[in-house]
Amino acid sequence: MGYKFEIMTQEQAEEIAFNWHYDAEYSFYDMEADKEDFVMFLDQQKRGDSNFVVTKENDIIGFFSFNKVTINTIDIGLGMRPNLIGNGNGLEFLKAGIEFAESKYTPQRITLSVATFNQRAIKLYRKIGFEDVGTFTQDTNGDSFEFLKMTYQC
Repeated sequence: MGYKFEIMTQEQAEEIAFNWHYDAEYSFYDMEADKEDFVMFLDQQKRGDSNFVVTKENDIIGFFSFNKVTINTIDIGLGMRPNLIGNGNGLEFLKAGIEFAESKYTPQRITLSVATFNQRAIKLYRKIGFEDVGTFTQDTNGDSFEFLKMTYQC
Protein backbone atom coordinates (compact mmCIF):
# COMPACT_ATOMS: atom_id res chain seq x y z
CA MET A 1 0.00 0.00 0.00
CA GLY A 2 1.37 3.41 -0.97
CA TYR A 3 1.21 6.88 0.49
CA LYS A 4 -2.07 8.73 0.73
CA PHE A 5 -2.29 12.54 0.60
CA GLU A 6 -5.21 14.32 2.28
CA ILE A 7 -5.76 17.96 3.20
CA MET A 8 -4.50 18.39 6.75
CA THR A 9 -7.16 18.57 9.45
CA GLN A 10 -6.90 20.82 12.48
CA GLU A 11 -6.41 17.79 14.73
CA GLN A 12 -3.51 16.57 12.56
CA ALA A 13 -1.93 20.03 12.50
CA GLU A 14 -2.06 20.20 16.29
CA GLU A 15 -0.59 16.69 16.62
CA ILE A 16 2.35 17.66 14.40
CA ALA A 17 2.86 21.12 15.90
CA PHE A 18 2.76 20.08 19.55
CA ASN A 19 4.15 16.54 19.51
CA TRP A 20 6.73 16.21 16.75
CA HIS A 21 10.15 17.00 18.19
CA TYR A 22 13.43 16.36 16.42
CA ASP A 23 16.80 15.47 17.95
CA ALA A 24 19.82 17.75 18.42
CA GLU A 25 20.38 20.33 15.66
CA TYR A 26 17.27 19.10 13.85
CA SER A 27 15.14 20.61 16.64
CA PHE A 28 15.41 23.61 14.31
CA TYR A 29 12.48 21.94 12.49
CA ASP A 30 10.21 21.69 15.54
CA MET A 31 7.10 23.73 14.75
CA GLU A 32 7.39 25.50 18.08
CA ALA A 33 10.90 26.72 17.18
CA ASP A 34 9.54 29.50 14.95
CA LYS A 35 6.59 31.38 16.44
CA GLU A 36 5.45 32.80 13.09
CA ASP A 37 5.48 29.41 11.33
CA PHE A 38 3.86 27.83 14.37
CA VAL A 39 0.93 30.26 14.31
CA MET A 40 0.49 29.87 10.54
CA PHE A 41 0.63 26.07 10.73
CA LEU A 42 -2.11 26.01 13.37
CA ASP A 43 -4.37 28.46 11.50
CA GLN A 44 -6.72 26.42 9.33
CA GLN A 45 -7.52 29.48 7.18
CA LYS A 46 -3.83 30.09 6.41
CA ARG A 47 -3.14 26.40 5.78
CA GLY A 48 -6.02 26.34 3.34
CA ASP A 49 -5.95 23.54 0.83
CA SER A 50 -2.20 23.55 0.19
CA ASN A 51 -1.08 21.53 3.24
CA PHE A 52 -1.43 17.78 3.11
CA VAL A 53 -0.87 15.08 5.66
CA VAL A 54 0.72 11.92 4.27
CA THR A 55 -0.37 8.56 5.60
CA LYS A 56 0.62 4.97 4.92
CA GLU A 57 -1.69 2.25 6.19
CA ASN A 58 -3.60 4.94 8.16
CA ASP A 59 -0.42 5.97 10.00
CA ILE A 60 0.76 9.61 9.67
CA ILE A 61 4.18 9.55 8.01
CA GLY A 62 4.64 13.26 7.34
CA PHE A 63 3.29 16.32 5.61
CA PHE A 64 3.82 18.44 2.50
CA SER A 65 2.89 22.01 1.70
CA PHE A 66 2.57 23.09 -1.92
CA ASN A 67 2.67 26.78 -2.78
CA LYS A 68 2.27 28.04 -6.31
CA VAL A 69 5.10 30.50 -7.00
CA THR A 70 4.34 31.04 -10.69
CA ILE A 71 2.04 29.33 -13.16
CA ASN A 72 4.82 26.78 -13.80
CA THR A 73 6.51 26.53 -10.39
CA ILE A 74 5.46 24.93 -7.11
CA ASP A 75 7.48 25.49 -3.94
CA ILE A 76 7.31 22.66 -1.45
CA GLY A 77 7.85 22.32 2.27
CA LEU A 78 7.85 18.95 3.97
CA GLY A 79 8.35 17.17 7.21
CA MET A 80 8.61 13.53 8.18
CA ARG A 81 7.61 12.13 11.56
CA PRO A 82 10.69 12.35 13.79
CA ASN A 83 11.01 8.63 14.58
CA LEU A 84 11.14 7.86 10.85
CA ILE A 85 14.06 10.22 10.14
CA GLY A 86 17.39 8.63 9.29
CA ASN A 87 15.95 5.17 8.63
CA GLY A 88 15.99 5.16 4.81
CA ASN A 89 12.40 6.38 4.40
CA GLY A 90 13.19 9.74 2.84
CA LEU A 91 13.65 8.78 -0.80
CA GLU A 92 10.30 7.00 -1.09
CA PHE A 93 8.55 9.78 0.85
CA LEU A 94 10.04 12.54 -1.30
CA LYS A 95 9.27 10.67 -4.55
CA ALA A 96 5.65 10.32 -3.44
CA GLY A 97 5.47 14.08 -2.76
CA ILE A 98 6.92 14.94 -6.15
CA GLU A 99 4.54 12.56 -7.92
CA PHE A 100 1.60 14.07 -6.03
CA ALA A 101 2.70 17.61 -6.94
CA GLU A 102 3.12 16.65 -10.60
CA SER A 103 -0.33 15.03 -10.80
CA LYS A 104 -2.20 17.74 -8.87
CA TYR A 105 -0.45 20.92 -10.06
CA THR A 106 1.37 19.87 -13.28
CA PRO A 107 4.33 22.19 -12.66
CA GLN A 108 7.36 22.44 -14.89
CA ARG A 109 9.55 23.06 -11.86
CA ILE A 110 9.47 22.30 -8.14
CA THR A 111 11.54 24.39 -5.73
CA LEU A 112 12.42 24.07 -2.06
CA SER A 113 14.68 25.70 0.51
CA VAL A 114 16.69 23.79 3.09
CA ALA A 115 18.94 24.93 5.94
CA THR A 116 22.54 24.42 4.78
CA PHE A 117 23.46 22.55 7.97
CA ASN A 118 20.99 19.83 6.95
CA GLN A 119 23.40 17.92 4.74
CA ARG A 120 21.40 14.71 5.15
CA ALA A 121 18.37 16.32 3.45
CA ILE A 122 20.49 18.10 0.83
CA LYS A 123 22.09 14.79 -0.16
CA LEU A 124 18.62 13.23 -0.54
CA TYR A 125 17.31 16.15 -2.61
CA ARG A 126 20.32 15.97 -4.94
CA LYS A 127 19.94 12.19 -5.25
CA ILE A 128 16.38 12.56 -6.49
CA GLY A 129 17.36 15.27 -9.00
CA PHE A 130 17.14 18.65 -7.28
CA GLU A 131 19.88 21.06 -8.29
CA ASP A 132 21.41 23.89 -6.27
CA VAL A 133 20.29 27.38 -7.28
CA GLY A 134 21.96 29.49 -4.61
CA THR A 135 22.04 30.38 -0.95
CA PHE A 136 20.34 33.08 1.06
CA THR A 137 20.17 34.13 4.69
CA GLN A 138 16.84 34.26 6.48
CA ASP A 139 15.88 35.37 9.97
CA THR A 140 13.99 32.51 11.63
CA ASN A 141 13.89 30.64 14.92
CA GLY A 142 15.32 33.69 16.71
CA ASP A 143 18.50 33.95 14.62
CA SER A 144 19.81 34.21 11.04
CA PHE A 145 20.36 30.99 9.11
CA GLU A 146 21.75 30.16 5.70
CA PHE A 147 19.47 28.27 3.33
CA LEU A 148 20.07 26.53 0.02
CA LYS A 149 17.46 27.09 -2.70
CA MET A 150 17.06 24.02 -4.92
CA THR A 151 15.04 23.28 -8.04
CA TYR A 152 13.72 20.13 -9.72
CA GLN A 153 12.73 20.02 -13.38
CA CYS A 154 9.55 18.01 -13.98
